[in-house]
Amino acid sequence: MQRKVLVAGAQGVIGRAAATRLAAQPDTQVLGLSRRTEPSVPNVEAISVDLLEPSQVRERLGGVRDVTHIVFGAYIEKQTAAEKSTVNVAILRNLLDVVEETSPGLRHVTFYQGGKAYGADLGPFKTPAREDDPRLMPPNFYYDQEDLLRERQKGKDWSFTALRPEAVCGFAVGNPMNLLTVIAVYAAISKELGIPLRFPGTEAAYRALYQVSSADILAEAADWAGTTPAARNEIFNITNGDYFRWQHMWPRIARMFDMDWADPIPMPLATYMADKAPLWDGMTKRYGLQPIPYDKVASWPFGDFIFASGFDNISSTIKARQAGFHACIDTEDMFRNQFRHLGDLKLIPPFA
Repeated sequence: MQRKVLVAGAQGVIGRAAATRLAAQPDTQVLGLSRRTEPSVPNVEAISVDLLEPSQVRERLGGVRDVTHIVFGAYIEKQTAAEKSTVNVAILRNLLDVVEETSPGLRHVTFYQGGKAYGADLGPFKTPAREDDPRLMPPNFYYDQEDLLRERQKGKDWSFTALRPEAVCGFAVGNPMNLLTVIAVYAAISKELGIPLRFPGTEAAYRALYQVSSADILAEAADWAGTTPAARNEIFNITNGDYFRWQHMWPRIARMFDMDWADPIPMPLATYMADKAPLWDGMTKRYGLQPIPYDKVASWPFGDFIFASGFDNISSTIKARQAGFHACIDTEDMFRNQFRHLGDLKLIPPFA
């Protein structure tokens, strides 16, 4: 049966990977929603729309008919949990208001949660985290989006699936909230300065168990969730399937960049990388990199958050495997392949 998929947030790390994968599947048409439409995603029809503006959503999407699937990867950052909940529930509601009206054949909505559902942003939590772990004190926009979907689907034929990744690693030009680009740009600058690659976080984070999610694995999960009866109205942890400690991974990452490494030093990237724009501009010219503004290349506060997580952060993926999703990837291989791809795309110098 023909699928017509709206991917919201198609220029983000998660949405771009999902749109790319879905557009390569047979009998599937993909429309990518974002406030910006460049750079384009191959075989995806780009629609520029601000999902926070209901009138604009209706204007831009009111003529789009026969949507069968929504992959909702849009996100708006705000300072407080309450503000995040208000705006991120609003953009989901605004999209559903139009799509449910114009596409009565809607079959499935995939959306994304994450480690904050377990309190990974607050401090140590029960591990391995499971999808049936109890909720935390609200507000939490993950819960509120889920509650919106559960309420709206009553008496209707469509279903939803929530996917919970951790530290998604992939490619999205101009989207700096990405662990992969944080590490890659930090490594490239360190190499340019002739200094070893030091883990910039805490000693506790260096030794804790951690996990990440390849954007490609997450995209495969979105494809699977939209077509699998066992995924209807369920929540699944989706990670690479392995765990690691930075103390073992960091030297391997250094070798990928042909660099030496040294003992970790707690060093806030938001502070020590703040003055590196002139250096990066020079590297951009020297190595023929894409002319992306330095403040769009990597999010240093995001990196500081990840590298200060001094407790185990792991989740169980047994529920997804039992439901039939078996995709996995060795995280070291993922880093190596994705760093090379960043170099091929001229987002970093070709060190990897």
